[in-house]
Amino acid sequence: MDRTRWEQLITGGEAEPPEQLVAFTTEPGQDAFLVDPPDELHPALRAALADQGIERLYGHQLQVFDEALGGGISPGGNVIVTTATASGKSLSFNLPVLHTLAHDSRARALYLYPTKALAQDQARKLGELGTAMQKASSVSGGAGGGRRAQLLRHAVYDGDTPGGERKSIRERSNLVLSNPDMLSRGIMPNHKQWADFFANLAWVVVDEAHAYRGVFGSHVANVLRRLRRLAAAYGTTPRFILTSATIANPLQLAERLVGEPFALVDRDGGPRSQRGVVMWNPPLVDEKNGRRASALAEAASLLVRLVRADVRTIVFMKSRRGVELIRRFAAEALADRPDLAEAVMPYRAGYTATQRREIEQRLASGELRAVVATSALELGIDIGHLDAAICTTFPGTVASLRQMWGRAGRDREGLAVYVAGEDALDQFFCRHPEEFLERPVEAAILDPWNDTIHLRHLHAAAYELPLREVDAEFFGERVTEFAGRLAAAGALREDPSRPGRWLLRGEGFPAGRIALRSAGADNFHIVDGESGEVIGTVEAERAFTNVHPGAIYLHMGVSYEIDEIDLDSRAVVAKPFSGEWYTQPKVDIDTYIEEVLESRQIGNARLHFGNVAVSEQVIAFQRKAVADHNVLSLEALDLPEQHFVTQALWFTLGGEPEAEALPLNILQGALHAAEHAQIAVLPLIAMCDRWDIGGLSTAFHAQTGEPTIFIYDGHPGGVGITRRGYEQFERLAADALRLIAECGCGSGCPSCVQSPKCGNLNEPLHKAGAAKLLAALAGGG
Repeated sequence: MDRTRWEQLITGGEAEPPEQLVAFTTEPGQDAFLVDPPDELHPALRAALADQGIERLYGHQLQVFDEALGGGISPGGNVIVTTATASGKSLSFNLPVLHTLAHDSRARALYLYPTKALAQDQARKLGELGTAMQKASSVSGGAGGGRRAQLLRHAVYDGDTPGGERKSIRERSNLVLSNPDMLSRGIMPNHKQWADFFANLAWVVVDEAHAYRGVFGSHVANVLRRLRRLAAAYGTTPRFILTSATIANPLQLAERLVGEPFALVDRDGGPRSQRGVVMWNPPLVDEKNGRRASALAEAASLLVRLVRADVRTIVFMKSRRGVELIRRFAAEALADRPDLAEAVMPYRAGYTATQRREIEQRLASGELRAVVATSALELGIDIGHLDAAICTTFPGTVASLRQMWGRAGRDREGLAVYVAGEDALDQFFCRHPEEFLERPVEAAILDPWNDTIHLRHLHAAAYELPLREVDAEFFGERVTEFAGRLAAAGALREDPSRPGRWLLRGEGFPAGRIALRSAGADNFHIVDGESGEVIGTVEAERAFTNVHPGAIYLHMGVSYEIDEIDLDSRAVVAKPFSGEWYTQPKVDIDTYIEEVLESRQIGNARLHFGNVAVSEQVIAFQRKAVADHNVLSLEALDLPEQHFVTQALWFTLGGEPEAEALPLNILQGALHAAEHAQIAVLPLIAMCDRWDIGGLSTAFHAQTGEPTIFIYDGHPGGVGITRRGYEQFERLAADALRLIAECGCGSGCPSCVQSPKCGNLNEPLHKAGAAKLLAALAGGG
């Protein structure tokens, strides 16, 4: 399908391009760079590849093999490979690992995946390769050779693994597929049961390493240091192979995750099909207020066109609610074709494992024409051939966008579509399409030494083995200081007979209390009040904003209204809902400055970076009409406060003439609008999205005594997002000013200063005042 056909399909065959079509370009494909397999490759593995039709390798696959087995620049054989989606990264690490396992029957390998689904998917592919290897090995053994030992004995070991199978896996498997959560909570604390495995651990593979950023990545970096320490205690030094989608700092990411030197393989030898790329901006429906047609409805309309034309499509949307709405809109538009309507399904976190597996299988088999998904399907699960990928609103990073687009058109020409929202960053890109289309991928941010995270993992490590001063090799030179802090808190005690050695104090299982990501152990279960069936889950940190009493919750196309939330049992009771409104929470936020780490002058303003205590409380919610977003009512709530300490940047405007000249009500609106604009553009500097960031603006802060704007990491302890903003603050202010100045609305709209996550329901806001404040800040460096 050439560009003309794509363009006609996406625009509905109109003679003139519609106003929604911001840009249409074509990304060229590339031919494969093929090389012969290495001569030393184990014969059974070579024969297995041939059995699967693989006679030659991509260039990067051979380079990983050479680097990993000691022929490259990394002294430890550690490698990170970063190439495009569907470029054969799995075979890149399978070659050296399976080569080792085939040669050494005692060797062991551990594969870590960010999701259970990805591990299960890869296990199926390994099963095919292992069967082919065994067949080749049996043939080479000859008639008199007897039965050959099984070369590959792989198994998935995660929370879904039946208890009766776990002992056998520990004792028999030479390749274990798991995830960082199970490694942290289930394997390492019980390392004595895994003694033979650790004593022969030769390889650790960390797939989709770009997923390990922010809080999750900071946790995983500590998990991998605990793993290296345990392996060393059993006398092994495993080599690491990491794979990643394209990011700006792959080598830095690998070395921060593992804590060892790495070699980088980034020359992509895989083939790539030509791809059409579309930028689509919903039309203005209210020019004065900057209101645009719904991005969800536009995405659904494009999806329907593609499905009717028999184009297999995946639609990505950040929010779970958005996923459900796009699917519902598409199903309604396909009412005349119930067969097509039933072939479009939603997919997101919060579904049961059985529901997700069924959707994956139906998609891979071709039974489904389309799927609407959150980033849960961004990673490399095999879901068969797809022709088109639609990303609805900016996903937060260019790296994620490219990963999503890469899910379609793998082996023939594909279509990639970006449907902009009315969000400020989306509209910023639509005003500058060249910046969007040519924008490089970002650098992944993580902080292994985040105090909150690091202390918890040191506590867990002390359960596994006593902490010692020599553990600085794994945990850094401050390990003694951190151990002392844990001892002062009553978590550890120093061994009186062996100073410099710390033991666990008291009973408990520290690793069991560590949730590596938001989808951790502390979830609320959503129960259908009529049937009593558990229909989904939501993380505790999101529960008060997403499933408070009165909230409208969507699940697999069905709407529910939350009846009650039980804080003790972690249960949320929902009832079927058929109204035409949605809900938005109102959140009361307060900040307290705990520690100032750095300060500098920006013109007449004073900029700070440090640690702040944040308290958040959902105090009410609005009911808003689906049709026109008008407010129907404001309902009060009585929910507990949530508290955490995090990193923040903040600046005071006490000496700023622009601030002093504004009346109090306008000053508060100007501060609030400037805060929103800076939060909107911070993802251009840090690899995050605005949902990772919080903010507070006030005309008078009790500690500073002056007008103050706070921007803080939205996770306890912080992971470096606002530090990046502090370091590049002049750029942050300039981008925010540009965002506001270029928007054609009169007094502020979702494309500049209104925020979809504002806990104060976007009140008050003053666009012109914010522009004045930001102009002074942008020119103050």
